[in-house]
Amino acid sequence: MSTPCILVLGTGGTIAGSAGSATSGGYSAGGLPLETMLAPLAALGLDAALKGQEIARIGSQDIGFAEWQALHAACADAMNDPAITGIIITHGTDTAEETGFLLDFTLPTTKPVVLVGAMRPADAVGTDGMRNFANAVKVASDPQAAGRGVMLVMGDAVLAARDARKAATAAIDAFRSFPRGALARVTPARLDWFGPPHRAGEGARYPFPESLPRVAILTAGAGMDEQPVEALLDIGAKGIVLAGMGQGNAPGVVIAALARAAARGVPVVRATRVDEGLVDRNVEVDDDRHGFVAARALGPAKARVLLMVLAANGITDAGAVQAAFDAG
Repeated sequence: MSTPCILVLGTGGTIAGSAGSATSGGYSAGGLPLETMLAPLAALGLDAALKGQEIARIGSQDIGFAEWQALHAACADAMNDPAITGIIITHGTDTAEETGFLLDFTLPTTKPVVLVGAMRPADAVGTDGMRNFANAVKVASDPQAAGRGVMLVMGDAVLAARDARKAATAAIDAFRSFPRGALARVTPARLDWFGPPHRAGEGARYPFPESLPRVAILTAGAGMDEQPVEALLDIGAKGIVLAGMGQGNAPGVVIAALARAAARGVPVVRATRVDEGLVDRNVEVDDDRHGFVAARALGPAKARVLLMVLAANGITDAGAVQAAFDAG
């Protein structure tokens, strides 16, 4: 069997971060060049050839359309390159779920695409970056990894990008999977899938947009009024995601203002600020009457990404948007 050839796309993040001290609490994300980060991996004896390409060297809080566009283009080229068997993206953990989700529905599933990060910088005591990366190589090198969509590898778990979410600020096992569990468990020595590829042969669900419209997240809070909704419309928001209380609720004056926005053709998606749970249609809020969309299992960050792509592709009708959010 030939040695797998893995394209490694670097964007920065904690996995490429440096604190300057093994015990420091602070650090600079994305400070290490990709080639510097990859150099020690040769000593691990990984059964793969790694080809590096640096996209950015930033903390993931600063990632945006330009980096997403470059990542998508590099992934698309690799999908068409017979010499490349898999793709790894090194990425900060703060927005890994957004990048992974965006790529998940704008790329085909023909080759594995794996995001990997770290919760501790490269020079910290007990850094997790090296192990996470070795695990990502194990996943990206496995022929059974194709057909599963974009994945995130952290903490010895393989998570589907659609389900992965960061649930802790600093814990080494910061990521959770909802509503489905992990796709596999992985160590540098072993990979155990929990089921067959569930998206084998799928093409991209949506074309990658030429630009992304302004879609805002509005977080509901007790005692708030309708003025934040009006301010978002005044700055040209083309969609609004409500990070609502409970099952996507908000004070009555806010719901009324959002209903007026929906009537003007601005899609409104109800998600929840709660850490975990589904937002169903017509629970507490009359979606049918107000023209709202229920986010279902997607949290506010992913809901915003999906709504941006839908709006960029001219999909703004509430029924069509709801169908996209219902798709598993």
